[in-house]
Amino acid sequence: MTLTKKCLASSIALATALAAGGAQAEISDDAVRIGYLADMSGTYRDLAGPGGLAALEMAVEDFGGSVGGTPIEIFSADDRNSADVGANTVREWVDQRNVDMVAGMVASSVTIAVTQVLEQHDKLGLVSGSAASSITDEHCTPNHIHWVYDTYPLANGTARAVVDQGGSDWFMLTADYAFGHALEGDVEKVVTENGGNIVGRVRHPFPTSDFSSYILQAQGSGAQIVGLANAGADTVNAINTASQFGLTQSGQQLAGLLVFLNDVHAMGLDATQGLLLTTGWYWNMDDQARAWSERYYERVGRMPTMVQAGIYSSTMHYLNAVEATGSDDTATVREHMMSQPIHDFFARNGHIRADGRMVHDMYLAQVKTPQQSEGEWDLYHILATIPADQAYRPLAESQCDLVQN
Repeated sequence: MTLTKKCLASSIALATALAAGGAQAEISDDAVRIGYLADMSGTYRDLAGPGGLAALEMAVEDFGGSVGGTPIEIFSADDRNSADVGANTVREWVDQRNVDMVAGMVASSVTIAVTQVLEQHDKLGLVSGSAASSITDEHCTPNHIHWVYDTYPLANGTARAVVDQGGSDWFMLTADYAFGHALEGDVEKVVTENGGNIVGRVRHPFPTSDFSSYILQAQGSGAQIVGLANAGADTVNAINTASQFGLTQSGQQLAGLLVFLNDVHAMGLDATQGLLLTTGWYWNMDDQARAWSERYYERVGRMPTMVQAGIYSSTMHYLNAVEATGSDDTATVREHMMSQPIHDFFARNGHIRADGRMVHDMYLAQVKTPQQSEGEWDLYHILATIPADQAYRPLAESQCDLVQN
């Protein structure tokens, strides 16, 4: 081949590559479309729900409502904590509305079903409400990122702290679905590795309003600690029932393994004072968190949970990636998101790993007494920071194909 032909061939190859890159680096359908999927009316309404949608809308407004002049559109739906409803909703969004990214996602069973749909259609999911650590372990995909917390740091923080304080014998009260099973398993691992024992367990349907029989079983077990591997209204109902049955007065201690700010607020400090918990964020933990939370409070009328703050944080990180790449292509955007550290009002020392887990500092907190609280939402003491590299399951233990391969 002559030099001229070589140059011509190289020029054609370069032009083809640039054209391909240019085609990819575009925003499809002249809009960035985001679907917000969450429990809007049931057990998990207050921890995410409409308040999470408000946080997402704040992020879009703060970004300016468009990406480089391309409008951002938001859709929302109530998944009713049903995997079938969630999966069918997202399938319709992708097929009929060309949604690029799905945010929110609370019940872990819903999230696992939805992320399979997203992988099939090559769209992106940003999971902020779900807790099961399996979401970025055996259920990982290249199409979703898990943002706020999961069962591994919840167990690693709260259970370890309780065992260290002498609470060695545990009875587990567990929600009978993916999240509860994952949390129970992670707690059992931490308790036994630190010299404790699981002396009994019972699983309850999700959701449950009557916890009487389960609390009686916990009392009869003789365990020092009753671990609540549930969330939302189930946790509130379990704690209230335990109080009615005099569980703590008889010498047993409750360990709320996934307790949200709205739960403590709903039950009051008289019922929850002294409770140890692990959280991914707290509205009053520093100046940055307070400043954003006060804006949120003006809009919603209540302080945000860690899930609602995480929805804002993850949405902003996504929109920044779309803007930087000029694309809403899933692989392009995810790669850019992974390349950028996360250090905002929500996350400290944050980054996205190969398995899709966004790791960041977590916090061991204790619920204040009524005398210590200085206001309606002044509910926690932050006792310790759990560094990002210690909080989450090590990649060396991962079952995620993205890591193993």
